[in-house]
Amino acid sequence: MKNSISFGILLTVFAYMMFTAHDSAVKLLVTSIPVWQVLFIRSCTILAGCFVFEGPSLARKVARSPIIKPMIVRSIIILIAWISYYTAASYLQLAEVTTLYYAAPIVGTILATIVLREKVTVARWMAVGVGFCGVVIASNPVGLSISWPVYLALQAAVLWASGMVLLRKTALHEKSHIQMAVSNILFIILTAGMAIAYWHTPTLFQIVLLLLTGVIAGTGQLALFEGMRQAPVSVLAPFEYTSLVWAFLLGYLIWGDIPGINTFIGAILILSAGFIIIISERMKRRTATA
Repeated sequence: MKNSISFGILLTVFAYMMFTAHDSAVKLLVTSIPVWQVLFIRSCTILAGCFVFEGPSLARKVARSPIIKPMIVRSIIILIAWISYYTAASYLQLAEVTTLYYAAPIVGTILATIVLREKVTVARWMAVGVGFCGVVIASNPVGLSISWPVYLALQAAVLWASGMVLLRKTALHEKSHIQMAVSNILFIILTAGMAIAYWHTPTLFQIVLLLLTGVIAGTGQLALFEGMRQAPVSVLAPFEYTSLVWAFLLGYLIWGDIPGINTFIGAILILSAGFIIIISERMKRRTATA
């Protein structure tokens, strides 16, 4: 890639593709295995991967990391976001919870201007708006009213956006493997008790799928962490919408879900949001070098 922003966009799109694949694997597992156990084994797998990359010095590097406190705060925020999202998803239709959750890029862009002092251009705001319209059209929520699950879904969106902004603040001050280790150590501590209490002995296929879930999630985390090093939050935020396109694609390939015409229209708008960012950043770069 010719510049860091383009590389950051590429990494972010790849990260959300991995996260969508991870969610699909989790959906297959939670029909018989508690979600706490899935999250626990997933975090153990990711931590093992970090140890492979960093070696025996991993524990020392984690203990001496200058960003350990904000990473702990971020991990707690993300865990609460997941709990809120999964709780809301158990009461709302998939289309409803998806639309509410995808308020996160909008919140992230707003927080980026306040917390990170990023200068958000008209093109970036336009991309966020177009992408969100695409999500609404693709998800087609009907009869949505204010309720406790709706609040939880919105809370998940705000917390996830806050976690991404905090990640941007820490990404430039520590290696991605160390940040991943800190985050997953905390997840292991927070999920261990519930995982043991509701433990279900997995089959050989489920063990393979659990480990694969960890590998996929770890790859996605690494790509997201590295992407945040390369580009501002307001540039990367609209590309979170691409995960919806991957979700519809995997839904068709794995479960045979056939998207409606509204899905294709929404997907076109979501992809258009990404092109708005790419074209605007390219034009800005050309103007700067002219």
